[in-house]
Amino acid sequence: MNFKEKVSALRAHHEELLSRKNEPMEWGNGIYDKWKFPILTAEHTPLEWRYDFCEQDNPFLMQRIMMNATLNSGALKWQGKYLLVVRVEGADRKSFFAVAESPNGVDNFRFWDEPITMPDDVIPATNVYDMRITQHEDGWIYGVFCAERHDDSQPGNLSAATATAGIARTKDLKTWERLPDLKTKSQQRNVVLHPEFVNGKYAFYTRPQDGFIDTGSGGGIGWALVDDITNAEVKDETIIYERKYHTITEVKNGEGPHPIKTSKGWLHLAHGVRATADGLRYVLYMYMTALEDPTRVIARPGGFFLVPEGDEYLGDVMNVAFANGWIADEDGKVFIYYASADTRMHVATTTIDQLIDYCMNTPEDGYYTAASVETIKKLVAKNRANK
Repeated sequence: MNFKEKVSALRAHHEELLSRKNEPMEWGNGIYDKWKFPILTAEHTPLEWRYDFCEQDNPFLMQRIMMNATLNSGALKWQGKYLLVVRVEGADRKSFFAVAESPNGVDNFRFWDEPITMPDDVIPATNVYDMRITQHEDGWIYGVFCAERHDDSQPGNLSAATATAGIARTKDLKTWERLPDLKTKSQQRNVVLHPEFVNGKYAFYTRPQDGFIDTGSGGGIGWALVDDITNAEVKDETIIYERKYHTITEVKNGEGPHPIKTSKGWLHLAHGVRATADGLRYVLYMYMTALEDPTRVIARPGGFFLVPEGDEYLGDVMNVAFANGWIADEDGKVFIYYASADTRMHVATTTIDQLIDYCMNTPEDGYYTAASVETIKKLVAKNRANK
């Protein structure tokens, strides 16, 4: 093939991927339906981001800029479209944000023409990622994300890093105003803005930790009120969902997207991490808090909610499921956007009613083997009585 024919074939192949119809997988768990195909991969990124289409400059039609992964996306229903603010990672290991939109939330996701230009804070970040999107009642759309920098207190350690919560806001998802990073006493990698004022203040879900990776004395998912988001400072943090020994939250846990408001309470999606012989295992779990007090947990279903399955195990960082975006439609349908193995994006669909049922009626973790056995035996006895 000549150059023009190669370009034409490349574009046809790419369009086939973008327009591929998705379908729910069979035999789920009754809580949600996972969908068969990943909704975003590195190959979904625009060809114009990767190829130089000038034949004179690129006669072999090589990728000049390669992409590695699409993961950990914030989510928003915007002007009738399902939008993901995607963490895209290039071959150079740098992550950036880009918006992809879909007409139905499950397939045909297409990136906007250019990535987001995110202004820097006073001290530029080496890497930014994992943006949580909140359409706040103050009228702004906020993005809260991790801003990573080298830890200059350890000049000889090229793996030493610090993490702060970057904050930006927008009205159109194209032009972003960068606000100062959240000021806290500890490092923060998973910070989420609550969608409503609480006692007239901005409310944040936090995850205090002593180091970039290790939580250390950090006790779990925190809660903090801030007077002024344009100069946000956390002075007091309260742990609302603690870590526990020999559970899915043993090593660390963190809020995913901002919670969904329902008539029964706030639905929360979070991630829990435990150590295994093969490294850290990231899973998703849920809990509910009271409508009048988002810090008071009213339902705490035991164990994981969603985990990697099949090919989802495979990728850059094995055995990881992570979510920082979901969308609740007016009809009660919920789209859960999760990444597998820090490599690709997936969708699972459910409803508000199913999630409330799951949270309210799933047994809590009894924290001992004996308690787990008794919980199973109670269910067996109930089923036997209902034969």
